[in-house]
Amino acid sequence: MTDTADGRTELTISAPHRELLDHVLDKWSLQVLNELCERPCRFNDLRRAIPAVTQKSLTATLRKLERNGIIERTVLSTRPVAVEYRMTSLGKTLRDPVDVLLAWAAAHMHEIDSARDRFDAL
Repeated sequence: MTDTADGRTELTISAPHRELLDHVLDKWSLQVLNELCERPCRFNDLRRAIPAVTQKSLTATLRKLERNGIIERTVLSTRPVAVEYRMTSLGKTLRDPVDVLLAWAAAHMHEIDSARDRFDAL
């Protein structure tokens, strides 16, 4: 955000910010984060909790979130070896902004549905 000459605040989304938002707010990431906010999970726990996600998509999503420091991957010393995913302290800070977006969507869903209906009727 930057201030303009007339005192307004202008929202500017740079490429790195856009990329991060794409990684964090995409379809599968939000569902993975929802699961991991509650508790650490193994890969197959996440697959069961999000049945529509493919193994390939879940793997890619977990890697993106791990690369951005939102979740961490821990190899457990079990037989067979297992991997567990959990939110990092940075990842936990996403909870409030995501809750605000979800509350906004819930509060305005009727208006959004009406706008969609008007658009689709054209």
